[in-house]
Amino acid sequence: MTGYVYMLASRKGGTIYIGVTNDLARRIPEHTAGTGSGFTRRYGVRRLVWYEEHFDIGDAIQREKSLKRWPRQWKIDLIEKTNPEWFELFRGTGW
Repeated sequence: MTGYVYMLASRKGGTIYIGVTNDLARRIPEHTAGTGSGFTRRYGVRRLVWYEEHFDIGDAIQREKSLKRWPRQWKIDLIEKTNPEWFELFRGTGW
């Protein structure tokens, strides 16, 4: 089963949330609606700024655990490597 690791942010340089899912098109609207997690609701973390697809959900889970241990600056560098302006990447359904 495919899996996605993703990072949401409150704004450029703001609070970062790292998550994993098997359905990004379903999960991101849950965060946007405030039903995704208590953390994202509490801190207004709703902007998808980075994601990575894995062909095995187990690999995605391992990657998520690894990223959560990274220093903040490494996470910022990873986001800015492909999305330097921290633009919203979610375009709705139809990935």
